Amino acid sequence: MEVQWLVLITVAKEKNFTKASQQLHISQPAITQHIKTLEKRLNVQLFDRDKRKVTLTKAGEIACEYAKEAQLNYERMLQSMDDLRNHPSGPLAIGASFTFGEYVLPHVIASFKKKYPDVLPTIQIHNTQTIAKAVATGEYDIGIVEGTVDITPSLQVTPLHGDTMMIIASADHPYATKQHVTTEELQQAPWLIREQGSGTREFTERIFKMLGIIPTAIQVYGSTQLIKESVMAGLGLSVLSDFAIHRELAWRVLVPLAVPNMPLKRPYSIVLKATTFHTAATSFFHDFLIKHNEVTRP
Repeated sequence: MEVQWLVLITVAKEKNFTKASQQLHISQPAITQHIKTLEKRLNVQLFDRDKRKVTLTKAGEIACEYAKEAQLNYERMLQSMDDLRNHPSGPLAIGASFTFGEYVLPHVIASFKKKYPDVLPTIQIHNTQTIAKAVATGEYDIGIVEGTVDITPSLQVTPLHGDTMMIIASADHPYATKQHVTTEELQQAPWLIREQGSGTREFTERIFKMLGIIPTAIQVYGSTQLIKESVMAGLGLSVLSDFAIHRELAWRVLVPLAVPNMPLKRPYSIVLKATTFHTAATSFFHDFLIKHNEVTRP
């Protein structure tokens, strides 16, 4: 990467020429000269200076954002050159929606790392729409999401084997032992559901529509674990994935209710940025997910 752009990024981060020189192991006069040269090239002032610190001007903010993008592309280029040896290594930024990310992905990563130990995954858990946006902007290399993803020119979406969604209650709930739970009973019950943007929330609303119910008592929670604990405490019903509750089902502390047309299958999707340039780590992980589609269940 061109040194002037690196100097710009570092000065902007440190807000101080001296600290930037220490960070880059370049003399302070050289730091100052690089900034002056860059300002002359761009014909703008990049920093407002005072005795204590320097701050970016509006032009500096714009230049710095492009410089960061250039730095990221440069690092990706170096990684791609290394990947030409067909040896996946280096960072892999994964975004996953809550159910897959918390209950399935750890097992997938464990298997993947045994085969490709030089790949260094980082994982962020968010709802489906947040993950899709982050992949589109390049913040994450790959995403695994539940629910509907808006197909745009910026995204490549591949179907992945999904989970089973069921209406659940605590084992001592009045509906737990009923051979048939009516829509009227479901309508009257309190419900615990996920927040907007969650794939589980989207599927829950689809089930409500399928059953023709509009529950009057709904509590919105931002955590699957919190919903599980609340349902076990007898606070209401919920729709959750078998991935999330397989232990609780085995222990008989949560039970699926006998509701017509339930449980329902739900697909997952792998989301990539729509580009021909992916690191080997990203491509190998994508292919690993496809190949091990049926054996990633907890």
